[in-house]
Amino acid sequence: MKLLNRRLFNEDSYPERVLQFGTGVLLRGLPDYFIEKANRAGLFGGSIVVVKSTDTGGVDKFEQQDNLYTIHIKGIEKGSEVQDVLRISAISRVISAVSNWAAVLESARNPQLEIVISNTTEVGITLDEREDLFASPPVSFPGKLTAVLFERFRTFNGAEDRGLVILPTELIDKNGAVLQDIVLTLAERQQLGADFIKWIKNCNHFCNTLVDRIVPGSLGPAEQKQAEGQLGYRDELAIMAEPFCLWAIESSDPYVSEVLSFAQVDKGVVIAADIQKFKELKLRLLNGSHTFACGLAILAGFDTVKEAMADPVFSKYVRQLMHREIIPTLVGIGIGRGEASEFADRVIDRFSNPFLQHHWQSISTNYTSKMRMRNLPTIVRHRQQSAMAPTYMALGFAGYLYFMKATEGGELFNEWKDDLQECSDFWETTKQYLNRLQAEEIVLGVIDQLNKKEEIR
Repeated sequence: MKLLNRRLFNEDSYPERVLQFGTGVLLRGLPDYFIEKANRAGLFGGSIVVVKSTDTGGVDKFEQQDNLYTIHIKGIEKGSEVQDVLRISAISRVISAVSNWAAVLESARNPQLEIVISNTTEVGITLDEREDLFASPPVSFPGKLTAVLFERFRTFNGAEDRGLVILPTELIDKNGAVLQDIVLTLAERQQLGADFIKWIKNCNHFCNTLVDRIVPGSLGPAEQKQAEGQLGYRDELAIMAEPFCLWAIESSDPYVSEVLSFAQVDKGVVIAADIQKFKELKLRLLNGSHTFACGLAILAGFDTVKEAMADPVFSKYVRQLMHREIIPTLVGIGIGRGEASEFADRVIDRFSNPFLQHHWQSISTNYTSKMRMRNLPTIVRHRQQSAMAPTYMALGFAGYLYFMKATEGGELFNEWKDDLQECSDFWETTKQYLNRLQAEEIVLGVIDQLNKKEEIR
């Protein structure tokens, strides 16, 4: 069977408008996916130059497949199973920063370049004290970006209209602002000049962003073989992604919206003056409900999220937790109930995806820090808004404590007692449930009793 390449398909070619740092599946499954859809719809008309920043692996597979790959979208939408396939041709070439840094600098001199996208992991956006911007290449991603911007500044003599829209997708708070601060620090330390620093601040747009899509990566052997039979070609870069996708970009500048014209192709791309509500929805409903449910799921004997969601009692618990207790705390901070309810329903679809193997034991990693960051503010908000203890949260919290083997009088128990001292009713309800969780077989029974008390309106 032939390997996927451009000779098999009559693909359109476009000018290189995007410089992307990273070859990972999240970038290929989200930004590159949106750009491909926009190109096919006649809304963008640009290709992507990808920079492979690490020295592990090579670019051979991309070269062998003419930078083409297939994305297989599999999951649940509105309760129904969906499967779709899209061939991605938006990448024009992949450059190794280690072996061909000169080509990366050459791309900075391209007058049609408008956008930079990155995903270099959370530790990628850090200030490296060893940085040398004139190395080939610089050590860090911020160093590489600063060198690219300086090359562009020198090439176009600081022209105001040659700045770039920069979209980091690393999962840190205010990623655009943090990245800009590091770039400015590097420019100052290496004495690149006041004019360059002014150009960075005034002519480039560092946007805070939030990305959300599960992209597990390559297909399993059986799925790969089936896909090859259906598509008629072999694809060693094929990836799978869930249907849900979100790329929230923070900007109120009309110029940014004009440059990011691909945002028109999919409601999953949102350009807004403030993206905080999208962070809250994701953190409290998606991540938070995961964390509340995790200990209970493990105690009940479930291995994966999809297995737990296939149980009618457990899935009802998760739904009640979100609709009855978490959503009211979001409405209290200005998020519309309808918007939050729609997001919660999509979370149920995502948790129920039969094509994903998401293990509860993996979710339990760093359990205490996740509980504190994701759910402590939700518990406190609920206490501020209601005199009633949130029973679904309390049960989930009891499951967490039992999973962590916390006992009354113990260090972890006392730590949380201090944190939750203003939520005394919640704490008392948690302890009552904790006493009932001594036998794993009654976990679902406790959940079932809770669900009999009230239904979603």
